[in-house]
Amino acid sequence: MATLPKELISAGIAGVGAYLPNNIVTNEDLEKTVDTSTEWIISRSGIRERRIAPATMASSDFAVAAAGKAIADAGIAGEEIDLVIVATNTPDMVFPATACLVQERIGAKKAGAFDLAAGCSGFMYALVVASQFVSTGSYKNVLAIGAENLSKIIDWQDRKTCVLFGDGAGAAVVRPAEPGSGILAYKLYADGSGGKHLNLPAGGSRMPATHETVDNKLHYIHMSGRDIFRFAVRATARSAAEVLDMAGVKVSDVDYFIPHQANVRIIEAAAKRLGLPAEKVLSNVDRYGNTSTASIPIVLAEAVQSGRIKKGNHILMVGFGAGLTWAAAVLKW
Repeated sequence: MATLPKELISAGIAGVGAYLPNNIVTNEDLEKTVDTSTEWIISRSGIRERRIAPATMASSDFAVAAAGKAIADAGIAGEEIDLVIVATNTPDMVFPATACLVQERIGAKKAGAFDLAAGCSGFMYALVVASQFVSTGSYKNVLAIGAENLSKIIDWQDRKTCVLFGDGAGAAVVRPAEPGSGILAYKLYADGSGGKHLNLPAGGSRMPATHETVDNKLHYIHMSGRDIFRFAVRATARSAAEVLDMAGVKVSDVDYFIPHQANVRIIEAAAKRLGLPAEKVLSNVDRYGNTSTASIPIVLAEAVQSGRIKKGNHILMVGFGAGLTWAAAVLKW
């Protein structure tokens, strides 16, 4: 937990980028394959469609595409990147790190690289970690990426989960910012006692892959929706209020709120608790579904590239997910 002391370098986002697969799967498409309806999905999640990647694409492919856009937006070359952090729940493989695959393909020859696992809060964790290297002067350009290929770990016969998720990636170049701007305050949170509410049981050292784990569908997302909903609303509102207080920014001074895009009901409930009007809440969950670590940077990239977010705006971002984890940050653009 920290606000940036004056003796450290201010760290901010200098470039953003996003990638989404071309294939759109609508609620009407899902009605044909699973026991659900458009009305049921919209009433519970606000999702109307999502992007689903082809079988040939991996998370690193999304990450590379988003990273290239962020690097170009920052006005630098790939070889100027000092560190690559990829937050993902769907790495290409257990090892090497997906970040290493990205590092090679974007030409970041002098960069270090590692993956970060923090559930859907992953991009927020990566952003904070990236800011530390910049703030201390250790690195000048750090690439933080959220990339997910969730369609590969969904049971497409489970209507409780298959309607919620989508694929995509978002990226941000973190570098020194003008004093008084950039990341003003942040905090990372975790509660491991809630890990049972959202997990992928098999495939790790606790439960290695066997015919039995495959037959029992233990390599797919398992989620207790009600428990996650209650946690998400509470955690989002409380963490947002805490970092705003740390930054000395009033709720009324927030120009835009970018929450994790899990569910429109969670987003609306959290915004109501904070007292933020709908016009200050940025959301695309209706078009992309829950893209996990990619959701916040995708919203951010769209808002920046459309000209909606402008210099001097105060941006509040909050993520939450498996772990349980959650994280919040306030930025001055």
